[in-house]
Amino acid sequence: MLSSSGVQTWGGDVVSVSAPTPWLARRLFPLLATAGLIAIGMASTIWWGPHLVGKSDWSLPDDLWGTLVAARRLLHLDLGGLYTRPTALVTFPGAAVILVPVVAIIDAAGLSLRAAGASNPHPGAWLLAGPYEIALSAVALFAADAIAERLGVARPKRAVLAAAGAVALWSVSVRWGHPEDAVAVGLLLFGILALSDSKVGRSAWLIGAAVAVQPLILLALPVVLVVIEPRRLAGFLTRAAAPGAVLLGAAAAANWNATFKAVTSQPNSPAVDHPTAWTSLAPHVGNGAVAAGPARALSILVACGCALVVGRRWRAVRQTAPWSPEALQDLLWWAAVALALRSVFEPVMVAYYLWPVLAVALITASRSWSRLVATSLAAATLTLVSQISWRGPWSWWAPMVAGLGLTLFLARVPLNKRGVARSVQATPPLDPAQSQGSHESLGRVS
Repeated sequence: MLSSSGVQTWGGDVVSVSAPTPWLARRLFPLLATAGLIAIGMASTIWWGPHLVGKSDWSLPDDLWGTLVAARRLLHLDLGGLYTRPTALVTFPGAAVILVPVVAIIDAAGLSLRAAGASNPHPGAWLLAGPYEIALSAVALFAADAIAERLGVARPKRAVLAAAGAVALWSVSVRWGHPEDAVAVGLLLFGILALSDSKVGRSAWLIGAAVAVQPLILLALPVVLVVIEPRRLAGFLTRAAAPGAVLLGAAAAANWNATFKAVTSQPNSPAVDHPTAWTSLAPHVGNGAVAAGPARALSILVACGCALVVGRRWRAVRQTAPWSPEALQDLLWWAAVALALRSVFEPVMVAYYLWPVLAVALITASRSWSRLVATSLAAATLTLVSQISWRGPWSWWAPMVAGLGLTLFLARVPLNKRGVARSVQATPPLDPAQSQGSHESLGRVS
């Protein structure tokens, strides 16, 4: 029991528990990292970035503007236009949903959503959309810090984790303008954290929301499912499927042909982005583009193989809660491996596809200084090198996949299945009064 004096009794022994820390102080590092990323991101896109390359136009993420148009159509209830030009939307509608608030403000300000170009070198909408989408992407930093706190990571290491996470996040948010990827990974992490505290229903809704925003989360879903008790799987899957099914069903009902074509084929151009060893095997859909959808389905099948490995390790763990730090680390590492399969099998790659693996691997490495520093350096290097415009599959794609493998190796914490089970069973149950929710830490126990 936890007494009002801040001590807990367990098996007749008395242990002290620190008083709850204010949220602002506990999440100080991701807050500072977010503020720094917004400041650097905006300065690099509208000030010194263009100056360095001798341009007068702002250096803005091209991909964001089509999603903003989709969000505007959603705001005006034009569901039939979500997957028609010029949105270029190929993910689930949740990617547009998360941008509706800023589009409403842009509309109220009377600003255009026309992309930057010779006739529109300084689009005013970016001054609103930029800080918003970067801050929105930072949900992944807060999720990482919450998990690190749950793992018992000391504050100096959490500061490094936040800084390294922000460096890696630059690619997906500032450089490419895909906040949906970061939001989806952040929701997945919060979902895994909820699951580690036996909040299965909350976990299902969080992971379902993640899939509705960006279905790349389906790669990690098989790994998550094997740690859930079989009797709870049906309810979990029902909840997890609901957000995406509702959004996608509404879009399909409004314009079936456009929705089905965009979501199932997911075209990408090897002439614009990076071809891989699988490009020649992918179905061609016209205008030089290839369909990425079939390869992504293959990645999910391979992810199911990863789940089988995880399932064997976790048979003794399913009945025990809460998870130990070692068990949570183990599942996170396998989730990172599953997310890496997208880059392994993708017919056409873009630099920001690497980011989800880097984000999760950094958390896995956060309990050890040596692993955290090595993984941070690998993630930062891979983030920067991936922006190179080389087009050859063996000059760009192969080194990127090798870099992901190295990052996962550096972040790996060796732990056999007996170690997982023993460490979980050795962890005493939590008193509900200790916890401030599934995303909060127990505090220091001495």
